[in-house]
Amino acid sequence: MSIDLSQFFEVFFEESFEGLDAMESELLNLEPGTEDKETINTIFRAAHSIKGGSGTFGFTSVSDFTHVLETLLDQIRDGQRELTTEYVNLLLKSVDCLRTLLRALQAEETPDLEEANALRGKFEAILGMESASIPEDSSEVTADLALNTYQIDFKPKPHLFKTGNEPLFMISELGELGDIETKAFYDAVPDIQQLHPDECFLSWRFFLTTDKEQRAIEEIFEWVEDDAEITIGMCGGIFEGAGSDISEKREQQSEQKPVVQTPTAPAATNKELVKKAESKKSADSTTSNSIRVGIDKVDSLINMVGELVITQAMLSQIGEQEITESTITALQEGLAQLAHNTRDLQENVMRIRMLPISFVFSRFPRLVRDISQKLNKQVELKLLGEQTELDKTVMEKISDPMVHLVRNSLDHGLEIPEQRIAAGKDPVGTVTLNAFHQGGNIVIEIMDDGQGLNTEKIRQKAIDNGLIQAHEELSSDEVNELIFMPGFSTADEVSDISGRGVGMDVVRRNIQALNGSVEVSSARGLGSTFTIRLPLTLAILDGQLVQVAQHTYIIPLISIVESLQIDISKVSRVGKDLDVLRLRDEYIPILRLYDIFNHQGAIEELDKTLLVVVESDNHKVGLLVDDLLAQQQVVIKSLEANYQKVDGISGATILGDGRVSLIVDISGLIKLSGLKRPGSQELLVEQHSNEVA
Repeated sequence: MSIDLSQFFEVFFEESFEGLDAMESELLNLEPGTEDKETINTIFRAAHSIKGGSGTFGFTSVSDFTHVLETLLDQIRDGQRELTTEYVNLLLKSVDCLRTLLRALQAEETPDLEEANALRGKFEAILGMESASIPEDSSEVTADLALNTYQIDFKPKPHLFKTGNEPLFMISELGELGDIETKAFYDAVPDIQQLHPDECFLSWRFFLTTDKEQRAIEEIFEWVEDDAEITIGMCGGIFEGAGSDISEKREQQSEQKPVVQTPTAPAATNKELVKKAESKKSADSTTSNSIRVGIDKVDSLINMVGELVITQAMLSQIGEQEITESTITALQEGLAQLAHNTRDLQENVMRIRMLPISFVFSRFPRLVRDISQKLNKQVELKLLGEQTELDKTVMEKISDPMVHLVRNSLDHGLEIPEQRIAAGKDPVGTVTLNAFHQGGNIVIEIMDDGQGLNTEKIRQKAIDNGLIQAHEELSSDEVNELIFMPGFSTADEVSDISGRGVGMDVVRRNIQALNGSVEVSSARGLGSTFTIRLPLTLAILDGQLVQVAQHTYIIPLISIVESLQIDISKVSRVGKDLDVLRLRDEYIPILRLYDIFNHQGAIEELDKTLLVVVESDNHKVGLLVDDLLAQQQVVIKSLEANYQKVDGISGATILGDGRVSLIVDISGLIKLSGLKRPGSQELLVEQHSNEVA
């Protein structure tokens, strides 16, 4: 019978990526010359699992490449070869190459094998030098080339097919090792009435004549050791020719010994699956579509659902009774209990999406190692708060901004060892990543003990670029904030690490797109700290409900600076139709939401309305509303996914009365209002501030 293994592809890819992460982590912990045997074994097992799994699913580009990598690791763990820095670098490049191959296969694209072939050639050159040595005793060669005959008894358990394994593939792989004679046993096959097509009732005995070692046979069956009874024994010893009397030697069979059990992947292949993979379209290969959840979270969720079922049964029973004062009281108590259970269920469901930030932090040891080698700097990376949890979606989107900030610290922040020694510092610089919860947010800090930001250089560069005037007086913190301006860079030379004049503004914009913020603090000669603040989840938002005509909008609380009644004497007109409010020496442009969204019946007199001052991209604007309503947590629904993109609106939610309320996008609203000219980062009111002074 044939099993469609394509249903297991996604599990294979996820486990392979986890294996590559483990390989990379262990390789970074290795010190050449003092390597730990268990660490080498961990790396070898991960590579072997990927090789076997890719072979099973017909991904020969991965299995062939991993085979030579595995051979080198095997020699290192057996003590035949000493681990060197060159080998570690080569193995790390191989991890990157395997990730690229697997991502292409996951997206069902044809992998680019140029890099894989180049690396494979380097491995083969290294292994070829070792294999070129010929033993002095020629009898060893004769023994290696002699033929052995093995008896293999293979009795699968009935559930074997359900694990995605196919004996036919294993038999085929076994036949590639040499001459094979097969005998099948079908005495366990039940009557047709009791026969289940998804269960295995057959068993086999193989007589294999091969010049391979027993270990090659064991590798074929390693994937199914927990799902079958397997014994491998040598028949009578060494045969010097294929024409030997095998039947005679079987009678002299020695005691069989069990297979050594090791948790690895299969060595069988299924080439037909490649064609199936090419015809099937995948979604997104850059992010995982699944999430691993701890059993404690699942148990808690099941308990909450149980409480809901009990509450629902109680309310149903009350609904069948005659309406009296006591039933109304019981109904109110039941509804209160339902509200409590719903809140608990919501919190538990949100916990399922929470993952430790170590999933992000784990990519930085490799990044720091590679860049520090390239820059000839000595760097120690410290990771703190790795178990701090945040939403999976937030985690996936914060990774790239963090990478840019770390690269910036390595390139611009930390000095080379000679400069650090001259400054009285340890020649080894330190980059620290720290994460912790603060209120309803997660705070991530990227700290270095380098030279700090050069405020004088930043200020002069800002003047040269026309970002500020020479006569303007700015504090050190205000000057440091200029690095987030578009196109700003103090690098004297363009490099592939940083200094291209792009990046820091994108970092801030991407973080603000997550309803977060980023700020920098620095001390000359002591180092810098970039602080990122993010909401724990993007699925739920703390919002302020406001009324505009007959409509209710939601403004994110994180964007609100203050709310106030307008003093009409402090309002001035800029241009034709832009009103600004002078508020503590700042000029706040007033945006009329009823005008932007084309609503009729709203209050238009400024002194009879309320102004909600909000901030986005370091710009403050005032939103004119009729009234402030309640504050509440709302569940965000995507408009783009369910309807279409709407300018000035970031999403929608359903209120308690069933009405749909739109969530205001402050940044999009500023663009929609025309306050920004295309290509400019200043608001029109900032350019005309002298007119209303």
